[in-house]
Amino acid sequence: MARSDEPWAGIGGGGRGLDEGIVRRLEGRLAEEQVASRLPSLTAGVVRDGKVRWCGSRGSAGLIGVTEATAATQYRIGSISKTFAAVLVMRLRDEGVLELNDPIGAHLAELSELPITIAQLLSHTSGLRAETSGPWWERTPGVDFSELVSSSIRPVDLLCRPGRRFHYSNTGYAVLGELVARKRSRPFAEVVRQELLDPLAMVRTTLRPVPPCAQGLAVHPQGDVVLLEPEHDCVAMAPAGQLWSTVEDLARWSEVLTGQRPDILRSDTVAEMTEPIGLTDIPGQSWTAAYGLGLQLWNQDGRRRYGHSGSMPGFVAMFVIDAATTNVLLVLSNSTSAFRPQFADELFALVLSEQAEQPRAFDPKISPIGVEDMDLVGVWYWGPRTYELTHCPDGHLELRGLPYGRDGRFKPNGDGTYTGEWGYFAGERLEGPRLADGSLSHLDIASFVFTRTPYDDKADIPGGLDDNGWHTL
Repeated sequence: MARSDEPWAGIGGGGRGLDEGIVRRLEGRLAEEQVASRLPSLTAGVVRDGKVRWCGSRGSAGLIGVTEATAATQYRIGSISKTFAAVLVMRLRDEGVLELNDPIGAHLAELSELPITIAQLLSHTSGLRAETSGPWWERTPGVDFSELVSSSIRPVDLLCRPGRRFHYSNTGYAVLGELVARKRSRPFAEVVRQELLDPLAMVRTTLRPVPPCAQGLAVHPQGDVVLLEPEHDCVAMAPAGQLWSTVEDLARWSEVLTGQRPDILRSDTVAEMTEPIGLTDIPGQSWTAAYGLGLQLWNQDGRRRYGHSGSMPGFVAMFVIDAATTNVLLVLSNSTSAFRPQFADELFALVLSEQAEQPRAFDPKISPIGVEDMDLVGVWYWGPRTYELTHCPDGHLELRGLPYGRDGRFKPNGDGTYTGEWGYFAGERLEGPRLADGSLSHLDIASFVFTRTPYDDKADIPGGLDDNGWHTL
């Protein structure tokens, strides 16, 4: 088994690898999964700060130009390719070339009859069909965009009202790839290379396989024999799943999706991409998965992860980022039959067990809070309901109902006001109107008036107060 518990030289070095005990357990689980799932080869890697801290591989079947897989071995990454298309679209938005709420027909004239927006295409809420009409596009030669439009991207191909619900659409990402190509006046693959791969030195990420690489195989379910899966140029459908890459290159790509490469994409734009829009709704089950703008999102007992899965005939891959730690887990295999869904979770649990979170030592000297804001915090009342407003270590404010209410978090605007980050008041402004003597009158959040006592008669309460004040019945 190929392995390393030190940073890979090709990534840049620095930092430390994983604990040796964790490495042994990771490699044990990798070996067990390769056998249990009957995978010709299985490669996994752990990335921190854009550097591979561990990479292990098991199996050697179907490898070209190498006898043993490493972090530099190419696998087809399938729909992880969609994250590249999405980043390019978001770059266009940040440059002011387009808006996410633009109808796609405003940019691609042949789609003017489709009542869908760019944001809906990114989030798989456009209502477009999942696959192309005719033979399955993943196993047959591709067609150009005009032919794809005439057969599979028409008003009749809308399966539901745009914006109604999440419905995964590979054809929607073909549209986004064409949008990028038109706006840049260059083929999509060329834009990917010039704007993403070259700046990130991702020299082993390509549109077609370049040895050393893995062949895509199907493993017979009742026998230890394999069938070679076809590989071809998907042409217009390429943005949906054609790229090939390696653990080393995807480590570099993780820097973009963890907000560490603002020269490629601003960190606030990355954060916007990780906001859930379309929920994966399965009757009788809790919502644990969603889709943002080009990224899959997972909520596992309150722990948020994002990234993308990928599959093409002969290959299954996972690219997962833990939002709290920005640890990245990569899993690549060359079999149409996938590794178990829980395998990635098991590896992640091992990695995170090494990073038991320690609370930061209390130290009032390093608080970013200005004394002038201290009168905002404390107990407030919205009508008769009790709330507490507290400062967070990063200078933000957090509002909590006691025992429950419209909770939220607010970021400072630098002018004494705050803007909601999540919860009912997301995007709304928190202000503290002051009296002539400079003291706070009340808090105003989106017309909700919070006072220091329940329905304080000195504050401007919407609708006024009962002339009798508080009284018994």
